[in-house]
Amino acid sequence: MYSLGMDIGGTNSVFGIVSEDGRIVKSGSVKTKAYNDFLDYVEAVCDGIRPLVEEVGGFANIGSFGIGAPNGNFYNGTIELAPNLPWKGILPLAQAFRERLGVPVAVTNDANAAAVGEMTYGAARGMRHFIEITLGTGVGSGIIIDGKLVYGHDGFAGELGHVVVERGGRSCGCGNKGCLETYCSATGVARTAKERLETSKEDSLLRAITDRPIESRDVYDAAVKGDRIALEIFEYTGRILGEALANFVAFSAPEAIVLFGGLTKAGDYIMNPVRRAMEDNINVLWRGKVKLLISQLKEADAAVLGAAAVGQSTCRS
Repeated sequence: MYSLGMDIGGTNSVFGIVSEDGRIVKSGSVKTKAYNDFLDYVEAVCDGIRPLVEEVGGFANIGSFGIGAPNGNFYNGTIELAPNLPWKGILPLAQAFRERLGVPVAVTNDANAAAVGEMTYGAARGMRHFIEITLGTGVGSGIIIDGKLVYGHDGFAGELGHVVVERGGRSCGCGNKGCLETYCSATGVARTAKERLETSKEDSLLRAITDRPIESRDVYDAAVKGDRIALEIFEYTGRILGEALANFVAFSAPEAIVLFGGLTKAGDYIMNPVRRAMEDNINVLWRGKVKLLISQLKEADAAVLGAAAVGQSTCRS
């Protein structure tokens, strides 16, 4: 028996058929932003999934469909007020796919799905207490306590990217100011670069980028070449993230914090200041005890595998 898993991102939605031993045997994708109408998007995804399912013997061989989505509500099977998706309001995600595909559907937050993928197949295998932090366009998180995801009473527990780290700071898509994701996401790094260049007259390779907005990858490329401003940007970003992680440890005393997503590709430029700030600010009870790890899963695979695992455990129980 196979499972379907899908990761809905702000740019792309990636889906796959997952075998019982955790292999993605078939996969496909659609452009999320290409569909302004939610039901048109659902139809496009179904059109992509159906031929893949036929290649593994049809829907009789599909036991469940798990979906990781921004602001995905596990309890209601809905996407609710997601700021980075083209559709607004409360969307009946599970119902829409269940009606069209005829399989049981479970929905969770995309970062929660990545956490389950990590626990099942990645760096957190065998762990029952850890926090997954996703560092992409935004900052997401999945909190695992006693081997189970924390959902809270309304399905939205674990929005650590929207913990305020700077009172009255940068505006966030959630409507608040100073959220962690406005500083420590790929978007946040780009915002820091823009601010630093505007407030400093110091030479930088980043000043040569004038035909488009600066991206976090540009900051990495400049840091590799020893650019002082780029190195300072990673130090600043890493300090904020490390301080936040020290606070998160106090909440659940995890065995590890696993960092996942594009920003981790900056390697030691980001990880060294994160480690320093976390250890400098962590309570003495946990100093030196909490591992800081980088995900072992491919970005495209983690959330798909995790979503499929959520679907399996929810729909087959």
